[in-house]
Amino acid sequence: MPPSGKIVLSASRRTDIPAFYMEWFMDRMIKKGSFDIVNPYNRKTSVIDAGPENIHTIVFWSKNFGPFLKREYGESLLKKGYRLYFQFTINSEDMTLEANAPPLTHRLKQMESMSKRFGPKTINWRFDPICFYKKGGALKNNLRDFPTIAERAAGCGVKRCVASFMDHYPKTAKRAAKVGVSFFDPDMSQKVKIARRMETFLSKKGITLSLCCEKSVIQALPKESGVKKSSCIPNDFFIREFGGTLSTSPDRGQRVKYGCGCKVSVDAGVYHLHPCPHNCLFCYANPISENPISANLESTHPPSAHGDKNRLTGPSGGIQ
Repeated sequence: MPPSGKIVLSASRRTDIPAFYMEWFMDRMIKKGSFDIVNPYNRKTSVIDAGPENIHTIVFWSKNFGPFLKREYGESLLKKGYRLYFQFTINSEDMTLEANAPPLTHRLKQMESMSKRFGPKTINWRFDPICFYKKGGALKNNLRDFPTIAERAAGCGVKRCVASFMDHYPKTAKRAAKVGVSFFDPDMSQKVKIARRMETFLSKKGITLSLCCEKSVIQALPKESGVKKSSCIPNDFFIREFGGTLSTSPDRGQRVKYGCGCKVSVDAGVYHLHPCPHNCLFCYANPISENPISANLESTHPPSAHGDKNRLTGPSGGIQ
């Protein structure tokens, strides 16, 4: 398909722009009309035109769309002619893993509001990542609230769930050890079992399951499984839903060999300028706890008042 020259703008895999950096984003998008795109590997900078004549779709990634909704940023962007798509991470409420995420009830209300304002077709619910860990001698995971979230997502008309299993890095292990937590990676048979049970549960709610960068798990699933690799930046979907033309080439800057199905896009986030105040224990990116630079944050969400009730006492939670 011949490209029109328009691009997809990702905001952002590298940090939570809707929760913390929308003021900066809107300044670049609307006032400045361009973004300085920084290559995370060599810090080289390029400039892209941010006008609606150049941006086909904006993909927002967040686990807290509260500030985005409150200030009606989405409506402002729609009025300017931009098309919007949302990757909304809603995991189980787990103060050990995501101490600074809003309460689950708040996030579920956000999903309902987003579905009403922007349409459920524009929303991907992400249950990401699935984590297994040990704390205080107990084996735990974050699957407990999965059925509740699925029920609410289905009620909002959301039809897609994207999941993945945690990727393990030395820096996340070191960070976890400081708070008495050790992550562990379940074997393939357990991953397949969990994926199948998630798929079965979701199918009853009219929701499909795809896995993000889990090629080996997908290959291990039985033939009757309908779980596919995820395309979190689905340019072919954007063409069908919004019209116009886009490149549908794979994004070679992503983890294609591990099963990433994303199409080409440009990411607006900058690791060293946009550390993330969510400070998730499993984060592979740049939590603000490890980069205490002065940041112009749109919102800083303090640790939630609800405590860790330690309701997970074994390696299986809400999906048994």
